[in-house]
Amino acid sequence: MAQQHTTSLRLRLRYRFDHLVSGGTTVLIGWLALACLVVVVPASMVLVWSDRAAPATLSGRLTAVWISVGQTLKIGGAVGSPLYVLASVSLALVALLFVSTLVSLITTGINRRIMSLRLGHSTVVETRHTVVLGWSDQVFPVIGELVAAHANQGRSAIAVLAPRDKVWMEGEIATRVGDTGRTRIVCRNGSTTDPSELRRVSPRTAKAVLVLPPVGDTGDAQVVKTLLALDAAVPEPREGEAVVVAAVRDARNHVTAKLAAGPTGHVLCVDDIVARLLVQTARQPGLSLVYSELLDFAGDEFYPVTAEGLVGRTFGEALLSFATSSAVGLLHADGSVTLNPDPGAEIGPVDRLIVITQDDDTAVRADVTAHVDEAAIVTAGPAAARAERLLLLGWNRRAPLVIEQLDQYVSPGTTLDVVALDGQGALRGGARGVTDAPARLEVSFREGDITDPRTLAKLDVTSYDSVIVIGEAEPPPWAAAATATPAASLPATAPASDPVYGAPDASEHPEARADDRTLVALLHLRAIGEAAQRELALTTEMADDGNRLLAPAREGADFIVSGRLISLLMTQISESPYLAAVFEELFTAEGHEFHLKPAADYVRAGSETPFATAVESARRRGECAVGYRLRARSVTGPDYGVRINPDKRQPVRFSAQDWLIVLAES
Repeated sequence: MAQQHTTSLRLRLRYRFDHLVSGGTTVLIGWLALACLVVVVPASMVLVWSDRAAPATLSGRLTAVWISVGQTLKIGGAVGSPLYVLASVSLALVALLFVSTLVSLITTGINRRIMSLRLGHSTVVETRHTVVLGWSDQVFPVIGELVAAHANQGRSAIAVLAPRDKVWMEGEIATRVGDTGRTRIVCRNGSTTDPSELRRVSPRTAKAVLVLPPVGDTGDAQVVKTLLALDAAVPEPREGEAVVVAAVRDARNHVTAKLAAGPTGHVLCVDDIVARLLVQTARQPGLSLVYSELLDFAGDEFYPVTAEGLVGRTFGEALLSFATSSAVGLLHADGSVTLNPDPGAEIGPVDRLIVITQDDDTAVRADVTAHVDEAAIVTAGPAAARAERLLLLGWNRRAPLVIEQLDQYVSPGTTLDVVALDGQGALRGGARGVTDAPARLEVSFREGDITDPRTLAKLDVTSYDSVIVIGEAEPPPWAAAATATPAASLPATAPASDPVYGAPDASEHPEARADDRTLVALLHLRAIGEAAQRELALTTEMADDGNRLLAPAREGADFIVSGRLISLLMTQISESPYLAAVFEELFTAEGHEFHLKPAADYVRAGSETPFATAVESARRRGECAVGYRLRARSVTGPDYGVRINPDKRQPVRFSAQDWLIVLAES
């Protein structure tokens, strides 16, 4: 027996209404007029018949009903001869039509303006603002750091241009960044490679323009096109032209991007910087924490200050001329930078001191020479060079750069074992390319899955002096099928980027999958360390700072988060362009860089002595001491034992396991 289905009255009425609306404007107006009459006429009759002062005759009452209906519907309700009534109603209808049309036009214009504003197509009218071009996860730390940098300013603005919905961008920024204080965030929708759309964020009147590298294989090409579009949008340079800071991921595209940026632009290479910092941190555990403190606007950072009172004196004297700030270099009149100059170098009349300090107004002169304890200064010879055993887990396009950088730091006889998936280039042509280059480093390759505990168990990980884990993306299951399957027959789950399937999910991007594999590898490495009751010297590369918070590693472990690192560097340079030269030297093997050296090599361990003593001891070696790290607090947040710019007058007791943070020649 067939089951009977009943439809509710609500659904039937809704269906009838939808059918009525679909009939068109004429039908809708007719039904609306009928509905008004059905309601207004009976209501008017009730009003007239219930009125005690209503006319006694039927014709009088019908006339009163007509007047009530006319006044309610705004059609006059005049009485008199038929021709007079007809003319009155006609005039009222014409007036009603014109007024309705006028209201409709005004409403439509306002709606269009609101929609235009919501679409983000209007021009930003700001001066001395910061422009951010492009959209990726880096936009959030960039805006967050800019807000922190502008916290002591009365009024500032950040204009973001990206091919995204304006309202959506504003919502994401509000959620991920939070309170922006006095800094206004203005979002505009548009292509960053179209000069006419670039003008929406007024780059000509901006003080800085940041070009973010989009996620994906074509991200670098997008950066180059954006730089060319920016040049077309602002063809004539002006005095005080905006500082342009961009970043590319692949080192092979660095030169091209620099040409597009022009002589005054600054282009960072993500691969180079990450590889250099990975190697420096692997050689000196804890160094990533130092750079995080120096690059974050919330902590101490680099500032140029006038050398008032120090002109004609030596740089060595300037080292002990600040109690809570640290002099690390000189900024010359031509914009060039000298980091850690010779202590005997004379400070010129137009030179400015580069100091590490809390803010641009906290570098206060205070001579601390009297606090140096000569009896506590010790002299230690250079440490004897020794061969090491290093382990590199994973392989990506930065791996050859890591090996190249390692070869410049290690002692002869040092070995590097590389474990990577087959097909990543490490075990084929890419391996041959890097094994021919090293002069000191002996490199060997082994095929294996770093997420497989059996692979890690065979390596005897605890026997290595240092372990570097880099992101290694395994191809997604659909990738192989996509190469053999026409696009028209791709399954609905394939992350294609065409209009049918939509944009790919961020979780499907190779960098996201690489972080997933890194987390698994770290989980197994932690288990190995716990089983051996040893603390592994781990340095880990990650793309997303959110994944770092999930990492199964000890507190204070070294992580190089490429996205956040580049964001911090870009914002620092956008606020202080001279820092481009500072960072260039810090991240090269030939220049000066920060080191964590045994504190006992500088001052007597176990005794209390003012920090000025450590600064003086480092000065005699041609180094700048800027802080220290205490071993006892190395796993305790939030600073993990790192202290930058301690008061040089305050005593500190160093143990044999503590480190001094110094700027010295590589």
